[in-house]
Amino acid sequence: MGASSAEFHPPVDFEFDSLDDRPVSSEGTRGGVTVLAFVTTGSLKAQAQVDFLVAMAKHDGDRVHYALVALEERQNRELVELYKKTLAVPFPVALADAASLRGAGPFGDVTGVPVTVVLDRIGRVVLRIDGRVAKSEELRAAMRGL
Repeated sequence: MGASSAEFHPPVDFEFDSLDDRPVSSEGTRGGVTVLAFVTTGSLKAQAQVDFLVAMAKHDGDRVHYALVALEERQNRELVELYKKTLAVPFPVALADAASLRGAGPFGDVTGVPVTVVLDRIGRVVLRIDGRVAKSEELRAAMRGL
């Protein structure tokens, strides 16, 4: 899906269980450009995606909302917390809801990790990249002008 197609898609309503007090939800991110990455703790491609996003977040500061959504069962919360700490993730990390774990959540099937989405200021998907690492250049190109 290209950046110009956002006008044809409604905003996505979502809320995921954050590991801390920072929201990972449509309500918490509206008004700003958002980058969400759906990952699993055992995927090297997902880890590479996280590394790119951590570097981008350091550069962007508060101008862009970044968040990870871990496709892990609730009982793996401690593992996800360790993943966040090990990779020095400065932005919110959340656990996926049951529907997302089944591939039927608010962003559809996100099980082919990493899945990275860019949302515009009202929450419409302007870019979605499935199953491969989204490079900073293509993410920045999608965010340009939002």
